[in-house]
Amino acid sequence: MAAACARTLGKVGWHILESPPCRAGKIASLIPRIPLHGSSRAYRTGGAGFRSKLFSTPLRGGRVLGCAFLFGGGLGLYQTIKLSVQHHLAEEDVKPSVGGLKLTLYQYKTCPFCSKVRAFLDYHGLPYEIVEVNPVMRKEIKWSTYRKVPIVMVNDDVQLNDSSLIISALKTQLMSKDKTISEILRCYPEMKAVNEKGKEVIEFNNKYWVMVNEAEGQTMYPEKDSRKEEIKWRKWADDWLVHLISPNVYRTTGEALASFDYIVREGKFGTYEGFFAKYVGAAAMFVISKRLKSRHNLQDDVRQDLYKAVNEWVVAIGKKRKFMGGDQPNLADLAVYGILRVMEGLEAWDDMMENTKVKSWYRRMEKATESHKGQTDPAPNIDQH
Repeated sequence: MAAACARTLGKVGWHILESPPCRAGKIASLIPRIPLHGSSRAYRTGGAGFRSKLFSTPLRGGRVLGCAFLFGGGLGLYQTIKLSVQHHLAEEDVKPSVGGLKLTLYQYKTCPFCSKVRAFLDYHGLPYEIVEVNPVMRKEIKWSTYRKVPIVMVNDDVQLNDSSLIISALKTQLMSKDKTISEILRCYPEMKAVNEKGKEVIEFNNKYWVMVNEAEGQTMYPEKDSRKEEIKWRKWADDWLVHLISPNVYRTTGEALASFDYIVREGKFGTYEGFFAKYVGAAAMFVISKRLKSRHNLQDDVRQDLYKAVNEWVVAIGKKRKFMGGDQPNLADLAVYGILRVMEGLEAWDDMMENTKVKSWYRRMEKATESHKGQTDPAPNIDQH
């Protein structure tokens, strides 16, 4: 509207300048009626009488009025351009750094798999919204046939399930210039399998692979066998390390109670749900942790298995590298860090930091994640469909 008014004023001004002196009544006929929305009193004060009086007075200097119209049109055009530029800059200020991707994470805050995804998103500086899911009713994900967390919704219409698939798919999007998130998802077909309990479970093929071409692969994996190493330790984190968390944080009744106090405080529970979760849940998980110890063939002192696993990870990194990925964390670093940090504030975490060599690496990961060190990666493709 502002630009149209400016152009109209300019045309009227040029017409006046190019015409012989005339009465203002003729000028009035040149001005188009511009509809204005809202109260007629607010925009047409004085009614028709006001308009007729204004344009019925003889003008001695038509060219002066023409100059005024030109000036007004120019000023209006300037203001229009200025506001457009300001609006564009404001939009760029709030534009997500992921090339327009809107990410929503459905999670339990204390879940190690959800923590892995947050570690990845935070490290890469990807803005995302969190929906904390009630672990009892799970009404926040009642719309999903996939009933586990984490779930990431991309632009409200593409659903990513499974923490490792989520990380691989989003990393592919960050690295690739010619793939949309929907195309990427087709690289991770869903499979149904039967676990050791005879229960049907959903798995995702290729979920540890980042789907990049040769040139992108050279950028991401500059060292020989670094891709194979990353995949190996990502699997290790899911297949072994994560199973050491519950037996350690619920090792004793006191630790189980402290763990559930943390879970209830950080999670989404109602008043009564929180009470029962804290005391009944703590007792149940204390018993379950003993079964997990037996299932995974852990030692009587489960701390020793945790120490051994963490030190194995540190040895694999070696003394010459800051991270498994070299100078910068790779996806294995982020997975291990995400899993271990769910124990922060608990006795198991304090014991791990005191009795292993993981502290230096852990602090480097903490700093890299909190400062979004990975946000300099190539920007993803904006077109998502």
